[in-house]
Amino acid sequence: MTTKLTHSISLIPVRDGLWRVTARSGTVLGHVERRSTSNGDRFTARRLVFGTLTREVGEFWHLSDASDCFR
Repeated sequence: MTTKLTHSISLIPVRDGLWRVTARSGTVLGHVERRSTSNGDRFTARRLVFGTLTREVGEFWHLSDASDCFR
C-alpha cells in the first residue's frame, strides 16, 4: 500500500517501520525509518546519494516531518 503525501512524493512500505520515498516519476529519493525510544517513536530520514549511498538528513518526531525533507 502506497501512501501519497503530496503530488510530488509517495511513501511505500518496505517492512514494518521502514518506508521508501519516491518521486512522482518513480525515482527513489531515500528512506524513512521508525525507531522506538523511551520518549516515543522517532523517524530518521535518509536521502539516497549517488544511487547507492545514503546520507542522514535528520531525526523527527513525526513521519510527515521526516518526509518533508524530500520535497
